[in-house]
Amino acid sequence: MADAPEFDAARLDGFLRGAIPGLEGEMALQRISGGQSNPTFFVSYANRRLVLRKKPPGEVLPSAHAVDREARVLRALAGSAVPVPPVVLFHEGPEVVGTPFYVMDRVEGRVFDTCDLPGAAVAERRAMYLSFAETLARLHDVDWRKAGLEGFGRPGNYFERQVGRWTKQWEGQRFRDIPELADLAGWVAAHIPADDGEASIVHGDYRPGNVMFAPGGPQVVAVLDWELSTIGHPMADLAFSTIPWRSTPEEYGGMRGHDLAALGIPGEDEYVAHYYACRRTPAPRLTAFHRAFAMFRFAVIFEGIAVRARTGTAASANAAAVGELSVAFARRGLECIEA
Repeated sequence: MADAPEFDAARLDGFLRGAIPGLEGEMALQRISGGQSNPTFFVSYANRRLVLRKKPPGEVLPSAHAVDREARVLRALAGSAVPVPPVVLFHEGPEVVGTPFYVMDRVEGRVFDTCDLPGAAVAERRAMYLSFAETLARLHDVDWRKAGLEGFGRPGNYFERQVGRWTKQWEGQRFRDIPELADLAGWVAAHIPADDGEASIVHGDYRPGNVMFAPGGPQVVAVLDWELSTIGHPMADLAFSTIPWRSTPEEYGGMRGHDLAALGIPGEDEYVAHYYACRRTPAPRLTAFHRAFAMFRFAVIFEGIAVRARTGTAASANAAAVGELSVAFARRGLECIEA
């Protein structure tokens, strides 16, 4: 069975019944399709609907797939202006499902595979994107120290450290030459802006596919997939969130080439302006460096997926095809520089 878990479902069932009082009925386990990283499952009982996220099996890069960090930031944001699923438990040992994992309550809502929000009413898509922008602004306004995230990341010199990290990650997993990625890596390394002291919680993968919208309205009701979150620079998130306007539908479901007005989707400029309008604290401006860095980082992430596809440890069946997007996003990064 293609969707069968890589662990003993009965062992998980026994563990959950001991850890979560009152579970009733048989456990139903369903792998959630999509995603390229931490395997995720719906875990359902007669009286409770849960979601499990686990570290993937096999060898993974150091610091990657840190489900413990996901659980920590979700708990820190509970009760804030940023909607997140409630964490039920975190388990760090391998004896239950083979790797560390956490369990959260399932939130009801809509998740879209592509950025044109297929199936949503044209009349609501603009409001959905404005809610998407507002949610990011609210995240960046959270006082991360008061939220208990001291030590979750290092404030200051964020882009210098990030460029070094992703360059090292690319070089450490390199199995082919990509001239465009090499050129982009060289440019971002040479154009790192001076540290401006900005620091906020950053999601690290903020895109429409990683949020859940209300079942019957345009509001974001949950921000998902916090694997790459840290304390960093808010413009890293904002720049990354604008990638859909600059990439094609074939490039991970972007919107470049679509008639946005016909779809009811705001343009990139309106989206960015709404983010700034919703910030309660002053925010720096978005620059070509921020956009180029976002494309560089995304390209390296996709190259990592290509590596995992070669070793058979990728979470998604189409990982090999998705991994080829590293070349496409390196080219998009060069376009940001040229523009």
